[in-house]
Amino acid sequence: MNFAHPAFSPYRDLIHELALASALPSLSRLNALATACDARQSRGLSLRFVAPDGRLSAREYETHILDTGQVPTRSDTWHDTLNALVWLRFPRFKSALNRLHGEAIATEPDSRRGRRRDAMTVLDESGVWVISPDRILPQLLTDRAWKPLFWDHRQQVEATMRFVVVGHALLEKACRPYPAMTGKCLTLISPTLALGSAEMQAVAALPRIESPRQLGPLPIQGVPGWDSANENAAYYVNPAVFRAAP
Repeated sequence: MNFAHPAFSPYRDLIHELALASALPSLSRLNALATACDARQSRGLSLRFVAPDGRLSAREYETHILDTGQVPTRSDTWHDTLNALVWLRFPRFKSALNRLHGEAIATEPDSRRGRRRDAMTVLDESGVWVISPDRILPQLLTDRAWKPLFWDHRQQVEATMRFVVVGHALLEKACRPYPAMTGKCLTLISPTLALGSAEMQAVAALPRIESPRQLGPLPIQGVPGWDSANENAAYYVNPAVFRAAP
């Protein structure tokens, strides 16, 4: 697997520790790291990665983590391994997502997923934290003013904003990147770009997310430095990738 993409920057130490460039890790190796960092879920139960017992529905999957602290993980898939990677790097954020999944499930009359659980799922799979000291540049992102943001204000974006991929499905795509791969943004207004602070802000922000419509799109290859091709202004006028607001 190719972990050279800048989306993997927050995970470099874990990638090295798990030797992910060479092979998929064993569950015992994942659990050793979970023990070492004392990772826990929202009820305080120690986090463990376990082989799934049969095929679980989305409801059963989230409920199992909430009730036991065990994350069903197929040891032969990169999708599940990257999910474990995010759990190990940002356990408080993943725990908060799981808790809110559980709260939403408790209010749903049947197996159909409601809008709030839809939003949590979108963040879990494709979420990107957009960290900024003010609201001006994130508003351009909300407005899908792609060229003004990433070209006209390029130096300011590089100096004052941080983009952190926390969706494991999006990380999987970043192993083989393509222009149209798109994340969903959780904007965090913060005077610091430190990831510890961002994680706590993200946890605090989650209860206010009630619909996927609150999570704007971000074609992540447009982030300055994330694709060598975006060093040309014409990159940002491709309507197949950088779509205008509806």
